[in-house]
Amino acid sequence: MTFDPESLGKSGSDLAEALRSERKRAGLTQTALARRCNMSQTKVSNIESGKITPTIVDVELILETLGAQGPIATEILNLAHAANTEWQDDWASRRRGLDKKQNELSRLEAVTTEFRFFLPTMITGLLSTPDYARASLARNPGDMSKIVAKKLERQQTLLDSSKFFTFLLTEQAVRWPLASPIAMAMQLDRLASVSRIPNVRLGVIPLGIVGPVSETPLSVFTVYDRRLVQVETQTGALILRDHRDVNAYREDFERYESYAVFGNECRGLLSEWARIFTRQHK
Repeated sequence: MTFDPESLGKSGSDLAEALRSERKRAGLTQTALARRCNMSQTKVSNIESGKITPTIVDVELILETLGAQGPIATEILNLAHAANTEWQDDWASRRRGLDKKQNELSRLEAVTTEFRFFLPTMITGLLSTPDYARASLARNPGDMSKIVAKKLERQQTLLDSSKFFTFLLTEQAVRWPLASPIAMAMQLDRLASVSRIPNVRLGVIPLGIVGPVSETPLSVFTVYDRRLVQVETQTGALILRDHRDVNAYREDFERYESYAVFGNECRGLLSEWARIFTRQHK
């Protein structure tokens, strides 16, 4: 299936109508369908009214129960995939205000217990120093001081012992000179400090580590529990909620994790690279 960015995340009403029509075609009430699918009648009602977006598994179960096959089933599954995928355009985010994006991330972080960050290109806001955060926003016009403040405020979630974080960074992401040499040295010191937080696991994949070509990192992504994945591109982000997509990215993360170094070995590399930046400052 080829996704049209204009339709991603906007197919919920079409999906609800299609599922409702198929149920009626099969001659079942909501209560009967719910009983056969081992769902509550309220859940079926909310799916058919568009109040909730069903998972792909839910849709497959409903279609199987209704006996839907062929082109109709394929079309409904396509609608389900689109409804479980959202496109967040960078230009639209800027028009709305980047502070709103930070607020959305804060709300998502508040309800997430387990985080997996894969960072092949640059350092994420939860790990940034003020100088690095400002440098990362340099291409945005206007005063970014409020956005930087919100990024730094979000870092308090790292101190919540009920949450668990794993950060995987490539050597390229760590050493890319986004800010001045002394600012980069301070940023690497920040990474080493964060790696000592008990509920944080921070690893670096050195350039000398060679894995199979099929495992070449392609995109920045974050996995939030088993709820969703955010995949970042040059012009926006895809939000994937299908459990198969989430599991696929979790498996990718585990493979990349096997190439990373952690603990003292990781901090040793960070210190070595920080010294290089410090010498460049002199």
